[in-house]
Amino acid sequence: MFLVCGEALFDLFVDPAHSEFPGKVGFTAIAGGSPFNVAVGLSRLGVGSALLTGVSNDFLGQQLRQVLENEGVSTHYLAQPEATSTTLSLVAVDKRGVPHYSFYGHSGADRQLLPSHVPEIGKEIRGIHVGSYSLVVAPTAGTLYELVHKSSQDRLITLDPNVRLNVEPDLDVWRERITAFAQHAHIIKVSEEDLELLYPGQDPQVIAATLLANQCQLVCLTHGENGSSVFTRNHGNWTSPACQINTIDTVGAGDTFQAALITYLLENGFDTPATLATLQRAHIEAMIDFATQAAALTCQRHGPDLPRRHELPRAGNELQAAAL
Repeated sequence: MFLVCGEALFDLFVDPAHSEFPGKVGFTAIAGGSPFNVAVGLSRLGVGSALLTGVSNDFLGQQLRQVLENEGVSTHYLAQPEATSTTLSLVAVDKRGVPHYSFYGHSGADRQLLPSHVPEIGKEIRGIHVGSYSLVVAPTAGTLYELVHKSSQDRLITLDPNVRLNVEPDLDVWRERITAFAQHAHIIKVSEEDLELLYPGQDPQVIAATLLANQCQLVCLTHGENGSSVFTRNHGNWTSPACQINTIDTVGAGDTFQAALITYLLENGFDTPATLATLQRAHIEAMIDFATQAAALTCQRHGPDLPRRHELPRAGNELQAAAL
């Protein structure tokens, strides 16, 4: 089972069909948040997952809990901070299908996670994923850092910065927190947009080399419709193409990619820091291809409708058999 840590909220998608008059805006509300999506995506891909976050007891918080239960995500690690509400994210999708976010939730339960809210992490947890604005909002950020710091020697740690300047506009804060978390991560996925925000004008290969200097074995830089770049500690660097599709929107594509990366690792026995170090280039190529196919499916749907396992091929089992 993989423990995903971070925000859980409701995305309010602007509905153009009901927003045709000035002063009238229609919305469709969908449970989400990047970590929330990753946890659901893992479950849909057949990987046991749990979500560690704060969830309010208000109506929307109860809905978040119900969605997780319906999707087969364990709610054992959910906390219920007092006097909190549910964070809302306003999402408008432009003509290219690219989402733009505005966040409302200073008292959001997902931002109020304390160390005392975190139960003992059971042996069933094989790895931990962290990312998005939970890396920078207090007290949640400190709570998650403490967890990652204590777990990274024994459990696989994955990281996706998923920068949200609407929540924390100070890029220095993001750089500081991402640097701290990255020291304990074994796989880091980052979008091209985020990397340019964080380190404008810098060579991605130089940035990746810095990240690989700690525990990290692999950095995956996603370029949307232009595919992805892979930087590894032991097998060099290369680029992988994207699938040629007709994109409806890209909401949830990065979260799908992340969930698929983790799924490949667990399906093929690379789900510990020690076994991750044995990945060969062929395994990594198969993993990236699997994640690319999964993300392409999400891009052909409205909103964060992540794929299910039966919609994708098995992820490189023949390569694992050959390695054994």
